[in-house]
This record gives sequence, structure tokens and C-alpha cells, in this order.
Amino acid sequence: MKIFIPVLCVLLLFISACGDETPRLSPLSSDAVILAFGDSLTYGNGAKENESYPAVLQELSGRMVINAGVSGEESEPGLKRLVGVLEKYQPQLLILCHGGNDLLRKKDLNKMESNIRNMIQLAKDKNIPVVMLGVPKPGLFLSSFEVYKKIADSTDIVFMEDLIPEILADKSLKSDTVHPNKDGYQVMAESIYSTLKESGAL
Repeated sequence: MKIFIPVLCVLLLFISACGDETPRLSPLSSDAVILAFGDSLTYGNGAKENESYPAVLQELSGRMVINAGVSGEESEPGLKRLVGVLEKYQPQLLILCHGGNDLLRKKDLNKMESNIRNMIQLAKDKNIPVVMLGVPKPGLFLSSFEVYKKIADSTDIVFMEDLIPEILADKSLKSDTVHPNKDGYQVMAESIYSTLKESGAL
């Protein structure tokens, strides 16, 4: 039994590590379009247009990154808008960051979850892989709202759970309580770029 317990611990650690691996993505072609879809966190509130995370990610990745962020948008109109945006740009990758305004305005969370799941499904129906960013609970910014992990686990997408909460927990990286500043968006872009490289997309 003394020999078995350490072996079991090692096995459990191995299983746990495997579960934390970034899912693999297909390599993006040199002329690929990446669609950054969301609300003000994607649009870049709190910084200049060329300082938003999509603008910085475009420079880092060498791919066209479309900033399809709309400030103040809730998930229901976002879902309706995504249909046309996917059709217009035909992206090879969707970076999704949505639902924050639903949380701030205390909207129906079940409806928000359904809307985000449908956004992911819209992309999957077109064979477009998804990278989703978790949005934190209003006022806490310690971890992303649990529903995002639930969605990610059941849809097998690349999920960046802690990026936005960690940025908004650092006063030097935010312009107000819910938006990064120039440096915060730089961190967002660099982190997403690293994740895309780790996943094989770049």
C-alpha cells in the first residue's frame, strides 16, 4: 500500500495536467481572418482604437483581426448580430468575449448562457473554431463567472478563464472598474497570441 499511494498520486497529477492542456486548433493560413466578437472589452473602451486588443493582436499575429466589438451590447442582440458578421467576414477563427453587460444589468443568466452557446454553435456550424474569454463577476474580478467554464467544458473550445479577471485585478492595467487601459489590452493581446501559438493556430 505504501508503494501504491505515491504511484496513485503521480497518476492523478498526470490526469489533472492532461485536463489543463490547451485544445489543438488548425493552423491559420497567412491570409486568415480572425474575428474578435464581443462588447466594449473587444471594442477597446478605455484606450485608443489602435490600442484595442484586436488591433494589437493583428500586429502580433500577422493576420487580419476584425474588431467586431459593440459597446454596451447584451448577448441577445449579439447573437442576432453574429449571424451577419460571420457571413460577411468568413473568419477562420472566432475569439468570443460576451455576456458582461448581461451580468452587469442582472439579466436572466440562463438566457445569457443559451445565447453564448448559440454563438459558439453558429461558428461550429461553419467549421470555425472558437476561443472564448471568461468574464468576471461584477465587482469581484477574482475569477470568471462559473457559467463560462460550464459552457467551455461542454463545447470543447479553447477557454481563457483567468485572463480578464487577472487584468482587472491590477489597477495599473485598467481604465475603470470594468475596462482595461492601453497596457491591459496589450496584455490581453499578448496572452491570446501565446494561446494561439500553444494551440497550433499560429
